[in-house]
Amino acid sequence: MVKDMHRSLWLIAALFVLAAAVAQATTYKIDSAHTFPQFEIRHLAFSMIHGRFNHTTGTITMDRAENLGSVQVRIAVDSVDTGVDARDAHLQKPEFFDAGKYPYITYQSTRVDYTGEHTATVYGKLTMKGVTKPVELHVSRIHCAPDPLGEGERCGFDASAEIKRSNFGVSAYVPVIPDTVHIILNVEAVSVPDKQGG
Repeated sequence: MVKDMHRSLWLIAALFVLAAAVAQATTYKIDSAHTFPQFEIRHLAFSMIHGRFNHTTGTITMDRAENLGSVQVRIAVDSVDTGVDARDAHLQKPEFFDAGKYPYITYQSTRVDYTGEHTATVYGKLTMKGVTKPVELHVSRIHCAPDPLGEGERCGFDASAEIKRSNFGVSAYVPVIPDTVHIILNVEAVSVPDKQGG
């Protein structure tokens, strides 16, 4: 009976520790109006073509004290914007993104490592055109401060990655148009109110 009591007390204490750790984690909702995933790819061997996506949603959770975090992003493929309407329409066709069949690009983290006070590496899975592959995001800047546009906290994140588009079935014109695509992520996110905190 004494052993059972000790075991129960230990379990209660462990639950309190776990609850305290969870309470320290902050969830941020991505601000789509200030978040534009960008990509760069060489046109033939000449100019660098820049594009972005105009509609992105998702959440970011951070607990730097416990070295915990998560990233969940969803990008609307039909919001692609390269500055040329005809090219944007072409990119949505089956030989590229196939937006009609695969309307979203998604990213789901599996682990976050904080490499410095304002830097991190995010390990996760990118899904594009129905194909899921591991992709690392290298976060070069994390800046959080009281939100000047409202209540709570606002954070900015600068991250980058490189992928081979052919790995995701987007292989049109390789190698005339290069396979490697450089991705730049400039994200703003706003803290979600803690409902438990009232």
